Amino acid sequence: MKTSLALLLICLAALGLFACDKDLGPTSVTETSASIAATTPPIITPEFTSPVDFNSNGADDYTDILQGARIDANNQPRYDPSYFSGGYPPEDAGVCTDLVWRAFQHAGYDLKSMIDKDIAANTAKYWRVEGRADQNIDFRRVPNLQVFFQRYAQTLTTDLAQIEAWQPGDIVTFGTWHIAIVSETLGESGLPCILHNMGQPDREDDQLSSWGVGGDKGISGHFRWDASQIDPDVLIAF
Repeated sequence: MKTSLALLLICLAALGLFACDKDLGPTSVTETSASIAATTPPIITPEFTSPVDFNSNGADDYTDILQGARIDANNQPRYDPSYFSGGYPPEDAGVCTDLVWRAFQHAGYDLKSMIDKDIAANTAKYWRVEGRADQNIDFRRVPNLQVFFQRYAQTLTTDLAQIEAWQPGDIVTFGTWHIAIVSETLGESGLPCILHNMGQPDREDDQLSSWGVGGDKGISGHFRWDASQIDPDVLIAF
């Protein structure tokens, strides 16, 4: 029954029935900022700003991660889980994990290199690699990102009743199958929307609570990337 419900929700998402009411046209940082300012849905005012501006562009990390995720959502790369030599898919292709590393790239971080380095040094902690690291794909697998964020990011509540705990730019994992970035747009559910890629036409939608909490499909992790609390040796610039 749970599997059937999850499949139904995925189909509804593909039809855009959970879409947040926001224009997904802009693809540049300037246009994205203008779009955010002009939107009609309720906007969440961040309660936290990152103490770090890793790429020294005048925007804190949480803002950069959010904007990077939105740019990828606006670009709407086709869903493509193919294996690519060198690791990176073409700009017009990707899956949920590609939205995340692109969001981090926008903040100046090389998430691929950080994950590859940590897997090489701590292979046994990354169950998904099955003892055989592969830099062409490891950074695009949800379980590996989940372990990495558990090790280095702030681990936050998964309780959806604590709405104030869900801030724009946060990272959320669902089971070991999906990952998303929390949006600044408030959905009709009363919860923040998420920016993610599962092949749906609207890459920002009101699905934070769609799969529940826990279990195979539900929320399995909630993280915030605070580089000020991370060993500088872990951080790699893009």
